[in-house]
Amino acid sequence: MIVGRLCQTPATFRRMEPAGAERHRRAGQRLSERGRTSQAPYSLGVGRLTFSVRCFPSMRIDIVTLFPEICRAPLSESIMKRAQENRIVELHTHNLRDWTTDKHHVVDDAPFGGGQGMVMKPEPIFSAVEDLKSQTSNAEKSKVILMSPAGRQFDQEMARQLSQEPHLIIISGHYEGVDHRVIEHLIDLEISIGDYVLTNGAIAAVVLVDSIVRLLPGTLGHEQSAADDSFSNGLLEAPQYTRPADFRGWKVPEVLLSGNHAEIAKWRKEQAIKRTRENRADLFGRGD
Repeated sequence: MIVGRLCQTPATFRRMEPAGAERHRRAGQRLSERGRTSQAPYSLGVGRLTFSVRCFPSMRIDIVTLFPEICRAPLSESIMKRAQENRIVELHTHNLRDWTTDKHHVVDDAPFGGGQGMVMKPEPIFSAVEDLKSQTSNAEKSKVILMSPAGRQFDQEMARQLSQEPHLIIISGHYEGVDHRVIEHLIDLEISIGDYVLTNGAIAAVVLVDSIVRLLPGTLGHEQSAADDSFSNGLLEAPQYTRPADFRGWKVPEVLLSGNHAEIAKWRKEQAIKRTRENRADLFGRGD
């Protein structure tokens, strides 16, 4: 039996065991699996047969960076933490220097033709990507992304598309960029999170991962939450209010207190259009 995107392998069958045997067997299995990633087992009883269902994450994400701690901290809290604990996503952060071969772990060098700054060398990046691809059963489905101010600008639609991928390898740029042979022969997609420059691509990688993972089924408490977000339908989100209904004389719009769901939906659509026109008029021209 396959349930949603989380359970991606067929169920196996085994006969009912004596009372307590299954509990002891599972306890032993958990002990034997300590120290490595497990795939949370579930059992479904039907008659005298038990269906054992093993669930796997719907996505694996590998981040390769010179500053792994920048990524680990924000991706180990709140919703991102729960998504990993619930095995919705398998997230790994790697130090690019682990794929260097010299004793000083050099990852950059001066640019040919002169110029300021340093350029990230191709050898460790190629080694990292090839190694990470070899750890998956379907390497040809891995998508390699480079965080770069020269990339395509990231938006909600791109996040939605990337959330359908089974495996993402994200390379965080640094210094003056990467050797262009990496872009020509290894990278599938260059992404920029905006028209500004950061100290390094690890910060941008965190933004990318967060926006993608929250779209995976089961990540948010209510599936409609992602569908109602700003940009999901080409508009900004309508204004939101909570208690108290009257704060310092500023009252919540009456329609939101009416209980009339059709009128509330109409009001939210109108307000979303108004808000978009005031703050992001450029969104109206997209998709034409």
